[in-house]
Amino acid sequence: MHSLTLLLLVPVIAAIIISVLPTQSPLIRKTALLASALTLFYAASFLLAFDINSSAMQFSKVIPWNTRMGTSFSLGIDGISFPMVLLATLLSFIAIIASRSISERVKGYYLLILLLEAAMLGVFMAQDWSLFYVFWELTLIPLFFLIDRWGGKRRSMASLNFVLYTMGGSVFMLLSLLVLFDATPAHSFAMDAMLQGARALPEHTQILIFLGFLVGFGVKMPIFPIHGWLPLAHVEAPSPISILLSGILLKMGAYGLIRSAYMLPQAVIALQIFLMILALFSLIYGGLLAWRQSDLKAMIAYSSISHMGIVLLGIATLNITGITGALMQMVAHGLVAGALFLLIGLLYERTHTREITDYGSLVKVTPRFAVFTSLAFVAAVGIPGTAGFVAELHVIIGAFEQWGWTVILVSLGVMISAAYAARTMGRLFTGPSRSNMSDISDLRRVEVFAVSILVFGFIFLGFFPDYALDLMHASASNFSQIFSDIAVHEIKVTGQM
Repeated sequence: MHSLTLLLLVPVIAAIIISVLPTQSPLIRKTALLASALTLFYAASFLLAFDINSSAMQFSKVIPWNTRMGTSFSLGIDGISFPMVLLATLLSFIAIIASRSISERVKGYYLLILLLEAAMLGVFMAQDWSLFYVFWELTLIPLFFLIDRWGGKRRSMASLNFVLYTMGGSVFMLLSLLVLFDATPAHSFAMDAMLQGARALPEHTQILIFLGFLVGFGVKMPIFPIHGWLPLAHVEAPSPISILLSGILLKMGAYGLIRSAYMLPQAVIALQIFLMILALFSLIYGGLLAWRQSDLKAMIAYSSISHMGIVLLGIATLNITGITGALMQMVAHGLVAGALFLLIGLLYERTHTREITDYGSLVKVTPRFAVFTSLAFVAAVGIPGTAGFVAELHVIIGAFEQWGWTVILVSLGVMISAAYAARTMGRLFTGPSRSNMSDISDLRRVEVFAVSILVFGFIFLGFFPDYALDLMHASASNFSQIFSDIAVHEIKVTGQM
């Protein structure tokens, strides 16, 4: 029996159990670990019953809430949302493993991280826009406290920045949803009903509504110029929370943008060139900012802007190759960014510095750190044999089909990524030895286990991408088909004229 409601409830139930445990109980961490592991394995069990040949919502559950308001508790997954659900459960498990160093207010920390996992899962599984919005806003509450209570020196500013940026974007998203609700004949927030109403709107109205979604979801992705919260939040957040911020929270924005693009196809077609320019600018701009950083966490944070620019470019192609690449890049970046933030966080716990210039010749002292970190940086560049290569290749091919040689600018972003990745590996692991770095302990067994899962993930998908591509294919094809149908219709209308 596969129930999305049960999948959603497992971390919530664990959070409730933790709330009644004694404050210093050793069972708190064990309960969180067990719950996150159960959630991961239960989510993975859906693979056994998931129909990869169908683009329809599967395992659907609909419970009406308020018929007058047109709201319902509606859950479902398809080839777009299911990979994100798997990624969310995996990275939540890894983040809890990596939280071993949390020693203050442990009860509140694990309770909040489990509630955050449930809210993230709700975003990807919701099939009612009102429910989607509720889960979207719910992610802010645990994240605010996780950054503000367990973050770095500027944690208060970072948490406030994050909340204000996201809530500001949410206002635009809410306005777009309300306009769509009013335009839907059934006056329902159900995604299927809103889709029918949205596609019946004239093009200029669709454009205005989509721009609201673009701001709301673009803040979370993030895309230029609404990315200001990202570097500060990543740098000041505890490293396990940075794993979730970069690995999952950014994907929530891309996921929402895909859903809104499918709902408002004429608007996306009209804004296609604008989205392409925005994607290429974010790709290059994020890479340049990452190249300038000496703080390791800030560098990875800015590199996320560049990688999410590839996702936006894939969405903007509106063809099956590009959207498949975008979905694959979301998975690949989640695994790679998760591995990098995990490793840098563990290194910071040992050295209390994130400045690249403070390190040197760590390959002699910490060979396991050197191997895993090098693999993660290589994967971030998109070297063949990693999931990032498969994703970027699909996006480049899809973009070339759409715009021709304009897509050569993507290679500039890749070269910038290679430049700062090579520089970072060189300064961390080669060069003169430093006396203050001579007694750093290497990765422990549990840490090797955690990072090995992520490294295995992006290498396995690099050599055997069909496991992920087959999961996404039907839904990606369905997404691109609506734009193909509109293009064919326009050609016929033009020919008749």
